[in-house]
Amino acid sequence: MADELKRRLVHSSGAGLVALYLLAAYLDLGLTWERFGVLMTVLAVGTIALEFVRLNVGLDLWIYEKLTRDYEQDQFAGYGYYMVSMTIVVLLFPEEIALPAMLMLAIGDPISGAVSDNTLRRVKSTKVLVTMFVVSAIIAAPFLYETPLAVLAAALGATIADGVKVQIGDFIVDDNLTIPIYAGVLAWVVLEFVPV
Repeated sequence: MADELKRRLVHSSGAGLVALYLLAAYLDLGLTWERFGVLMTVLAVGTIALEFVRLNVGLDLWIYEKLTRDYEQDQFAGYGYYMVSMTIVVLLFPEEIALPAMLMLAIGDPISGAVSDNTLRRVKSTKVLVTMFVVSAIIAAPFLYETPLAVLAAALGATIADGVKVQIGDFIVDDNLTIPIYAGVLAWVVLEFVPV
C-alpha cells in the first residue's frame, strides 16, 4: 500500500512539467511551445534509454523496486509510456489541448486509481469512470472553456483510456500511453470539425 501511494505521488509529479511551462510563459522566460517540445523529447528519449539499459544491461536501482509493479520487472515500465505519451501530445497538439491532456494523466489517473477497487476487469466500475470523467472535465475547463464540447470530448477520451482495457494478443496497452492521446485526439476533433 505504501509503495502504491509512492507511485501515485510520483505519477502526480508530472503535473510539474505543465507548471514549468505555464510559469515560464507567465514570466516570459523564453520557453516557447516549440522549445517545450524539444525538452519533452529529450526527457522521453532519456526515459527510453533508461528502460533499455534496465531491461537489457541490468540497471538495478532501489527506485525500480519501489516504483515499478511486479509485471513491469521484465517489460517496458509505465513511467516510460507516461513520458512518451506526454511528449506525443506536446508535439502533435497546441498547448490548450496538450496541457490538459498531460494533467489528465498526471492527476486524473492517480485519483481514479485511488477510488478503484483494483480488481482486474475489462471495464472499470461506474464509480471509477465517473470520477475520471469529472476530474478530467475540471482539468480541461480552464484550457478549453470557450468550447465546452471540447472539454467534454477530452474528458471522455481520458475516461475511455483509463476505464477500458485494450488488449492486443497477450499485450495489455498501458493507460499511461493512451490517456493523453485519446483526450488530445477527441478534443482536437471537436475543435477542428464541430461547428461552434
